[in-house]
Amino acid sequence: LGRMTAVFKADEDETAARYSVSEWWLEPGADGPGAHAHEVNDEIFYVIAGTVSFLAGEDWLDAPQGTFLRIPAGTTHDFRNRTAERVGVLNVFIPGGFERDMPAITDWFRDNP
Repeated sequence: LGRMTAVFKADEDETAARYSVSEWWLEPGADGPGAHAHEVNDEIFYVIAGTVSFLAGEDWLDAPQGTFLRIPAGTTHDFRNRTAERVGVLNVFIPGGFERDMPAITDWFRDNP
């Protein structure tokens, strides 16, 4: 994904499809996936390093290390690194299965630099 790296910690097979857990690292100034919403999935974000900027609904907020943020299904959201330091966020996707979409997501980022 270029300036954004994902490491999957637990997939739907390991959690009986209840949730997926991934760690996301963004290089300085890196944009996230772009504003989007999930129809049936909630997402939880926990900032593990640095300060991550999140879009939740219509508002951007800067979330420092230790911030916990829940994004309900249907809510437009995004994240990015507006700082000069590498940042990290732990993501829980409920229910699981997000990792199934990764090949298509990776292809999209490759084709849309």
